[in-house]
Amino acid sequence: MLDRFAQIRAATEALAAPLSPEDCAGQSMPDASPVKWHLAHTSWFFETFVLEREQPGHVPFDPAFRVLFNSYYQTVGPQHARPERGLLTRPDLERVLAYREHVSEAVADLLARGALSPAAREIVEIGLHHEQQHQELILTDLLHLFSRNPLEPAYRAMAPRAQAKPTPLRFVAHAGGLVEVGHAGDGFAFDNEGPRHAFHLTPFELGSRLVTNGEYRDFVEDGGYARPELWLSDAWATVEAEGWQAPLYWRRDGDAFSQLGLHGRQELDEHDPVCHVSFYEADAYARWAGARLPSEQEWETLASGRSVAGNFVESGALAPRGADERDDAPLQLFGDCWEWTCSPYGAYPGYAPPEGALGEYNGKFMANQLVLRGGSCATPASHVRASYRNFFFPDARWQWSGIRLARDVR
Repeated sequence: MLDRFAQIRAATEALAAPLSPEDCAGQSMPDASPVKWHLAHTSWFFETFVLEREQPGHVPFDPAFRVLFNSYYQTVGPQHARPERGLLTRPDLERVLAYREHVSEAVADLLARGALSPAAREIVEIGLHHEQQHQELILTDLLHLFSRNPLEPAYRAMAPRAQAKPTPLRFVAHAGGLVEVGHAGDGFAFDNEGPRHAFHLTPFELGSRLVTNGEYRDFVEDGGYARPELWLSDAWATVEAEGWQAPLYWRRDGDAFSQLGLHGRQELDEHDPVCHVSFYEADAYARWAGARLPSEQEWETLASGRSVAGNFVESGALAPRGADERDDAPLQLFGDCWEWTCSPYGAYPGYAPPEGALGEYNGKFMANQLVLRGGSCATPASHVRASYRNFFFPDARWQWSGIRLARDVR
């Protein structure tokens, strides 16, 4: 665990290393947070839930940080308002990095001496996965910040790549029946991934790959954003209120489209997966295509037992890539884009949140959100598994979220 702790903490800092202090301080919208805040909050987690409990005579690095960098833990105490995190010009980045070093050294010392109780080691494990979540959020929030800058800066130059080859869309059938879903066996899982339970599926088929930019462009060109019959009522109201005409970060340049990513603005590659679409857009596209979105149980049933391999953050691509037909379908189940499902984010049968502050981690968000599965090009590979449940509100677009189709078998 000591080695993993050091590796994950270092990976977070490596994501911030190419950025200026100004880059790390900006906040583009209430749902996003400054890079500097992510760096501090992930340290706050270890200080609050590990050091305060396990370090004899613990003295806070800065008592004010308990409020400034508390995200939503009401049990711990008050929080600085989320929409105003970008106003925190102080502490500066140098002091936040000093805070990280202070916390990392203290936790590493406890781990090296074997001084942590089994319960505290479990909290460290949660903290490491929590930090990996924030590694992805650093990149998603940074891209949104850069999108609000007329210069549209690039986080990293794009390495040369071969043109993606078209991979035909097929459907992989499943006979349905009684299946088991939820985390099972050894290894870490968040509390919302269980308990494992039986679920009955009717026969269905799942798209062999993610929907591509080219396919989604056809939907746009067919007037998809001007056809209310394709949209749920709340979705159509959002389209009209927000003026959506294409996925987030797309821009029409004459007869062509370009897309902003962490490599700057690039010509749209029609064979790469479409991303930065909301549940509303994914659902409308599926209806236009004569299909639907999969349930999370359907997705997990076909993903279970498969190797968790794909285009994750470690690949360095930092963008979704076209499917490789050399693999067995369904392709791209892990990595590239989080995949919207039609499943509301709720409790599994028999679920109960843990006691104490960490019980606030997942359970209290089980309303009005939809489940996404599979991870993205910004997700650390060791963070996901077939039972992993991500969740966002249906209008969220700034994550690397994409579309896989499903159909009923009649």
